[in-house]
Amino acid sequence: MASLSLIFRGLQISRAIGRTSNVAQVRAKHLWNIDLPKPGQGKAFRRIVHFPEEYTIKPLEVTNLAGRDPKTGRVVAKGIGGGIKHKYHWIKWQRDGPAEGPPQIEKVLEIIFDGCRTAKVALVGVGDELKYILATENMKPGDLIKTSRVIPRIPVRANEGDAYPLGALPLHTQVHCVEKYPGMPCHLIHAAGTFGTIIRKFDDYVVVQMPSKREFAFKETCMATVGRVSNVNHNKEHVGSAQRKRELGYRPRSGLWKRKDGRHGRKIRRLPPMKIIGPPKPADPPVMRLTLPEFNLKREKRTRPNGHIRQPEW
Repeated sequence: MASLSLIFRGLQISRAIGRTSNVAQVRAKHLWNIDLPKPGQGKAFRRIVHFPEEYTIKPLEVTNLAGRDPKTGRVVAKGIGGGIKHKYHWIKWQRDGPAEGPPQIEKVLEIIFDGCRTAKVALVGVGDELKYILATENMKPGDLIKTSRVIPRIPVRANEGDAYPLGALPLHTQVHCVEKYPGMPCHLIHAAGTFGTIIRKFDDYVVVQMPSKREFAFKETCMATVGRVSNVNHNKEHVGSAQRKRELGYRPRSGLWKRKDGRHGRKIRRLPPMKIIGPPKPADPPVMRLTLPEFNLKREKRTRPNGHIRQPEW
């Protein structure tokens, strides 16, 4: 009897082990199937902005994620957490003007602070339209700014806040909000106090040195805004306390970083060579499905006695 009880006990233990292992496998599979935001898609684990269908200057509602996945609620980004909740001001990234004739004149109505970004935001009016753009370093209410897509024979002398194609601006001009491809929203140089510099021109390309000192060659029809982004002293702002850091939305992770010899220390590398921004990647061609008429395609392989394979019969 004692031996039978030991055997049954072993069976129960093995079943329990198998059950727990299955649960662990299911949990691991569930963790690997989490749809995390892909890098470069503009979606982070800090907040979700609820955008309406049409553009509006009304401050938008925001859902703060605090580093958690929106589907599972698990902590994914450990350095994000808490923070003061701010409304989001929708920036109109595309500066579109007339393709011929005089430039479009817009008026700066107000300069405001947006807690969801480092730079200040300017409320601009043109005709019966209101929109938000990134404010430049010396921009103030009442300024008149120009927008045009014309590339004249002689480079224009633009002021801060004016938007022109890169081919219309002279060399050594400071620019920001640069279009990566003509006609698309301005993707590049948005951070506070940053600017790019027009270095040289060749063919129908204009070379711009980015804030990281990298050089990119854009098409001369790509739009750019003249000047330096506002809030120049943002990188010199003194945080002062750990509580202030929590208000900014950062969760402390002490003991992980050292400046020179740690795992996350700085690394000095050479700058990569200049990259030419060509046309965007074309869309994939449609899949063509071909059908054959119904006839006998069976082929029979008959082996001859000497080992050679006879030609198939259609």
